[in-house]
Amino acid sequence: MPRTFSRQKSAEVVASRSSVSPSSTDKPKSPLEITIAPESRDTVKVNNANLTELKNACDDALKRYLSRPELFNQIYLHTDIRLGFGWASVFVALGTALYGYKVEFEESKPVVWAGLIAYIVLSTLQTLYAYFVEGPVVFVGKRKTFSKRIVSERITISSAIKPVQGPKQPSYELSVGYVRSTNAGKSLLAKGKTVSSSEFTAFFDEQGSMDQERFEQWVGTSVEQAMEGKTS
Repeated sequence: MPRTFSRQKSAEVVASRSSVSPSSTDKPKSPLEITIAPESRDTVKVNNANLTELKNACDDALKRYLSRPELFNQIYLHTDIRLGFGWASVFVALGTALYGYKVEFEESKPVVWAGLIAYIVLSTLQTLYAYFVEGPVVFVGKRKTFSKRIVSERITISSAIKPVQGPKQPSYELSVGYVRSTNAGKSLLAKGKTVSSSEFTAFFDEQGSMDQERFEQWVGTSVEQAMEGKTS
């Protein structure tokens, strides 16, 4: 009887430990935990002397890396709004031009002027939005995971070219903001923000070929630190 009781007690202890174990299952996977087959990457080659090309190549590689099905769903809100302004201005210009072509010059003047003003306003709004609202943001992503509860994540990443400082070469600067919450955002589980930079020469060789695996490791480390609630 004592032995049976001891076994039962041990089983209860094990069960209780498993039931109160840390919510490791609730912790979403970081990018570093999901590997990429080398053969699945396309070769990336740019002009080493062109900083814009170097930055764009890094931005594109970052988007491909983080928008994998196992990771984040990319949100295209900023792109959609800019495209909306752009297409609206194009339609206004086409409509105005067509109206001016079909209607006599003097009669079409008011409509043409209105169309011209609308085109300028829409183009200006597109530029202002890109500069003041979207800014340096290159990636916004969301993810939901389901375990004992629904956990929502949001990640926002900005990038910039860090100018030459002393003997250092131009660098790629990355700012990662991360929020993990539950109960429709009412309960904050983790929040982090990291800023890191690395010289472009760390990711591109003399011929301009990109070491994507090394770049992905660097990005994944920055994202993982933000996911852990670190601030730097």
